[in-house]
Amino acid sequence: MGKRRNRGRSQLLSTMTKKQKKHLRDFGEEHPFYDRVSKKEVKPQICQLSESSDTSHSESESESEQEHVLGYHRLLATLKNVSEEEEEEEEEEDDSDVSDGDISDEDGDEDVQVEEEIDESAETQEPDDPKEKDGEGPPDTSQKSPEEFTDAKHESLFSLETNFLEEDSGGSSSQRASQDPFQQHVNKELKEKDIQAAASNSPTSQQLKWPTLGQLVFSSKFRKMETFKPPKDIDLKSLHLQKPLESTWGKTNSKFLSGPQKSNSPFTPLQKELFLVMNSYRDLFYPERTALKNGEEIRHVYCLHAINHVLKANAQVLANNSRRRSQKLGVGEDDDFRDQGLTRPKVLIVVPFREAALRVVQLFISLLEGDSKKKIIVSNKKRFQGEYGSDPEERPPNLKRPEDYEAVFVGNIDDHFRIGVAILQRSIRLYAPFYSSDILIASPLGLRTIIGGEGEKKRDFDFLSSVELLIIDQADIYLMQNWEHVLHLMNHMNLLPLDSHGVDFSRVRMWSLNNWSRYYRQTLLFGALQDAQINSVFNKHCVNAQGQVAVRNVPVTGAISHVLVQLPHVFQRMEAQDLASVIDARFHFFVNKILPQYRDAVMSHTLIYVPSYFDFVRLRNYFKREELNFTHICEYTQKSGVSRARHFFLQGEKQFLLLTERFHFYKRYTIKGIRNLIFYELPTYPHFYSEVCNMLRATSRGEEATWTCTVLYSKYDAQRLAAVVGVERAAQMLRSPKNVHLFITGEK
Repeated sequence: MGKRRNRGRSQLLSTMTKKQKKHLRDFGEEHPFYDRVSKKEVKPQICQLSESSDTSHSESESESEQEHVLGYHRLLATLKNVSEEEEEEEEEEDDSDVSDGDISDEDGDEDVQVEEEIDESAETQEPDDPKEKDGEGPPDTSQKSPEEFTDAKHESLFSLETNFLEEDSGGSSSQRASQDPFQQHVNKELKEKDIQAAASNSPTSQQLKWPTLGQLVFSSKFRKMETFKPPKDIDLKSLHLQKPLESTWGKTNSKFLSGPQKSNSPFTPLQKELFLVMNSYRDLFYPERTALKNGEEIRHVYCLHAINHVLKANAQVLANNSRRRSQKLGVGEDDDFRDQGLTRPKVLIVVPFREAALRVVQLFISLLEGDSKKKIIVSNKKRFQGEYGSDPEERPPNLKRPEDYEAVFVGNIDDHFRIGVAILQRSIRLYAPFYSSDILIASPLGLRTIIGGEGEKKRDFDFLSSVELLIIDQADIYLMQNWEHVLHLMNHMNLLPLDSHGVDFSRVRMWSLNNWSRYYRQTLLFGALQDAQINSVFNKHCVNAQGQVAVRNVPVTGAISHVLVQLPHVFQRMEAQDLASVIDARFHFFVNKILPQYRDAVMSHTLIYVPSYFDFVRLRNYFKREELNFTHICEYTQKSGVSRARHFFLQGEKQFLLLTERFHFYKRYTIKGIRNLIFYELPTYPHFYSEVCNMLRATSRGEEATWTCTVLYSKYDAQRLAAVVGVERAAQMLRSPKNVHLFITGEK
């Protein structure tokens, strides 16, 4: 059987280059379309194969638009990971990748078993062809082209149009539905004057202090702004959780509960307050999420909210399907059944690494399964575990890094991925086509390669048009990856789609048709620090009509208190007219005021810490023009180049060492031989300040009396300054007429 499948698909990878095949093995998907090695046009049969991403609307397209639909399906092909046929073909061509083929075979067998559980009555009707047994056969035997196939059984199982509400699926009474925050949110009617007023009005805000979250700022651009205080006790029934979440949440979240707290409440104090804000459908910005401390705790609670939202939305659609089937509707009664958006994806979860996506999916399975002996159906599960899991033996055993580094870079840290998840009737379909998915899980880079840019022929962002819940987790890591991808994503959220995608417009909510989806989208933003760029995204792109909630706790003690070496810290303030001129002002201040003090040979072993890569390039070019004795290390430096630079700097052969923050973030090497330290700009992560300062003791040879540390800052660095020296000291430094401030650490 396997040979027949390989022979039938031997032409699939024959046109792919070695680079594309290598990318297929490394990333589990086709090479991004903008980086094709070969400029040759893709053969038609490959484009037809990509129609395996069968969508619920494909059969409703007219024949006159057939050519456009095929092009659209070619675009959707980039959303999928490598198919089972491609993995088996690679196994035949490269014996070193046997594991990929094994994953495909196991996954194929699993699909056969899953389909038999779904529809045992169809067992006798299955054709003999192995492609069709795997759910990959053509939906209609009359089709002539064998390459055009759809996963007919899985598609029908997860199709909202052809399914109906079951009696035990958690349908709620009309009285309970009227009190449900989900119903109140989606049924809220905005008026044109409200939208116009929100565009011109400045937001009104109010501050409250909660027991666990601390200082909260409630704000809204709409006229009515309601604030609330968290109750002491929580009843699960009052939260309006959809079945089976009321029974499964306690077990899933039990590892964070202990002692009397476990019996009193199924939430931790932090989870309780976070979920109350989430369940009110307000936008939320929480800048104190750390991988080492409360990362998993927060992931559990936002996954609960996400799957609760999807189950309620799908239950409403299925219930209306049943109502429409059981009664004959008049002409004017269709407005009672407006229950969906212009496209199906409702939730978008943005995470930085595949390991985070793996944990999110595992949480979804746990929340749907719980204590039930009946396992839920998860299609393509083995393939997902193979592509998103990791081998613990791959990590070097002698690698020693700080605890926060180990917590962030655990598991599979590939940052280029995207996957669609469909959820319906206690079943989960992984690798669902985006337009047939309820939840999209992706990295900013994975979304960027699909969204494309202006002028690109192959681009698609229609699947973002009706996202009702956007979750951006670990936002601080995107500052170390590429923040432009996040901005590009936000600029394409909730735009009107360019194609209808087979939608039934009689079922689309009016606020979605009016292009007001952004005012109904809830955004949950989690990060580890207060940063101006993250704040800008929250203030500019989060315009939820329910309002916004931001946690604004100020740091009492700064990272400078964790510096263990005896070191004088000189903070020098530079002046800038506005925010746009800060970059040039900092460069000229450094070149004219700071650098001349360190040109003397006595001031050797000087490390210059540069947070921005663009500033690093500018300084590197200047040092080359001035022919200064320096070396440099950035995130793109080869391993051999890093070793040479560290050796030359330690031995004193190079006077200056330029070091980027992103290199320190990804590697956390200890740089030995530092005697003089210059922070060209305050670090993004405050604890990096103490880490770099503590590197001076790595090669202590009695030069402690000559150590120096100089820091450049401006009034626009208030947040970073407060995180380093504390809020009280930062306020004094910004108000003081003096431009130079001295602090001593490690005093005996």
